[in-house]
Amino acid sequence: MAATLGRICKSGLLKPNYGTLIGQTNSFSTVKDWSRGRKVLLTCLGVTAGGISAFIYALDSSVRATELIAHPPTYKWDFYGWFNSLDHASMRRGWEVYKNVCAACHSLQYVAYRHLVDVTHTETEAKALAEEVMVEDGPNDVGEYYKRPGKLFDYVPDPYPNEEAARASNNGAYPPDLSYILNARHDGENYIFSLLTGYCDPPAGITLREGQYFNPYFLGGAIGMAQAIYDEVLEYEDGTPATASQVAKDITTFLMWTANHEFDDRKRMAIKALGIMAILTAASYYFKRHKWTTIKSTKLMFIPKKYK
Repeated sequence: MAATLGRICKSGLLKPNYGTLIGQTNSFSTVKDWSRGRKVLLTCLGVTAGGISAFIYALDSSVRATELIAHPPTYKWDFYGWFNSLDHASMRRGWEVYKNVCAACHSLQYVAYRHLVDVTHTETEAKALAEEVMVEDGPNDVGEYYKRPGKLFDYVPDPYPNEEAARASNNGAYPPDLSYILNARHDGENYIFSLLTGYCDPPAGITLREGQYFNPYFLGGAIGMAQAIYDEVLEYEDGTPATASQVAKDITTFLMWTANHEFDDRKRMAIKALGIMAILTAASYYFKRHKWTTIKSTKLMFIPKKYK
């Protein structure tokens, strides 16, 4: 196209008016038409927006107070990796830890007994666990509430009837629900393991009030929860030695599952998706290489008829 225009210009049929072209090009820019007040206003708005963004970032960084706590190390968990699943034997032991150690203070209100079926327990075992708990139900035909054995669709009961009772039993501290606690903390699995195994004597200069304990992984160091994980704090039904690190590892793996019920399903779907994508990629390459290439390389020519 450019060559054709050049030949037309050289022939004299078309003489370009460069002044007109430059004027038309400049007309596309509207900045020169703005008034001085408008330019100053837009400049002030840009500076103000940048200052607000910097202030919000600085405020966000300051309220985190990450330097006031010890940062937990990164452990080599069994479920790390693209295709690694959760250790279900460890999860079953983690349920034992929760039931015998944690359930006295912490709730698990978003986990039902049916969720345990084919994950940590069989259906018969899960039913037996549910029947150990008496659940308030009703009203019945005469409008009265009654107690009945738990069923699979019931959720794990709270240890306290309400928040006030929970605080009264723990010196004003409210034990959080553990269903999604791992996702609610940064680097959750390493944080929980380090917190459970990190209790120690407070350093010089730190005074704790009555009912407080020192843990360097907790913000501020003073935590209202006493150390609950010890060596041989319980006996596992499968005979695994219940060392403090083993108990902390099992409850952390269990809490990883409570916060991510779809964990294994997500890994399984990833394997299926990658397999299907590999098949589709191979089929696409074959079609491109052996079918589409023939069409792409076909040469089409137009030969006009010659008139006598």
